[in-house]
Amino acid sequence: MGAWSHEPFGNDTACDWAYGLDEQRDFSLVAKAIQAVLDNGPDYLDSDLASEAIAAAEVLAKALGRGTQADSYTEEVDAWVRSIGSKPSQDLLSKANGALARIMGPDSELRELWEESDDFGSWESSIKALQSAVDA
Repeated sequence: MGAWSHEPFGNDTACDWAYGLDEQRDFSLVAKAIQAVLDNGPDYLDSDLASEAIAAAEVLAKALGRGTQADSYTEEVDAWVRSIGSKPSQDLLSKANGALARIMGPDSELRELWEESDDFGSWESSIKALQSAVDA
């Protein structure tokens, strides 16, 4: 799975996705990652799409001053959030919560992968904390 922790930026996919923020001056990349999960509908949700949306939700939480992860993996993201100095819209926050709920639901590859690990409880708690952090 390429994950070393249950946190939003505790995997290769999320960290790779974050490199794209450097080219942005708004939340468009964040919105795109969240919308990709929502657009997936009831179809089986790929773990990479889910990991990117979780990272995107963490960016929104950080923009609100309620980030759930602060370590060496988030330093560049933290700097980017400070550099844009704007807050996400209520609509985007609502979509983020919808995407997180979808990731936690059935037919989610990422959820299945975590369920097979010993750290499912930690991952589930991390997602729930992120949902609270972006609650519109």
